[in-house]
Amino acid sequence: MTEKILDHAGIAALRREADQRGQTIVFTNGIFDILHIGHVSYLHQARQLGDLLVVGVNSDASARSLKGADRPFNSELDRAGVLAALEDVSAVAIFDEPTASSLVQEVRPDIYVKGGDYSEDPASPAYPPEGESVGANGGTVRIIPFAAGHSTTGLVERIRRSR
Repeated sequence: MTEKILDHAGIAALRREADQRGQTIVFTNGIFDILHIGHVSYLHQARQLGDLLVVGVNSDASARSLKGADRPFNSELDRAGVLAALEDVSAVAIFDEPTASSLVQEVRPDIYVKGGDYSEDPASPAYPPEGESVGANGGTVRIIPFAAGHSTTGLVERIRRSR
């Protein structure tokens, strides 16, 4: 499963191979701190949109900057390893920035997928920050609705209340 965790050279090779084979790359990203059924459903739906699903995972430092000092609960390598173990996931890459825009430029996805709190409309304030990079490379942004009642934040709150 660790062979599915790619560095910059691995991402470039994956893109070249996909181009040679005429394969569609779907890309998504997130922290994926505590994997739950909402994540698994989302990733499965994303994978159905193309031939390969590449998942960008926020590094530990990036996750802390977005979620606070007490996050992530699981290390970047553990989170990447769990995602790499999923059948629907073709490859995983870890990124340090607050957004995955640089990684999007490397992957050059045909389809970029985000969850229901984002918009496919470039004029919307909810348009993902990576969307401009996706469009510049000829890709499209797709939104997959959230699985109701399944979020990491909600799960963390339930765990904290149960102590």
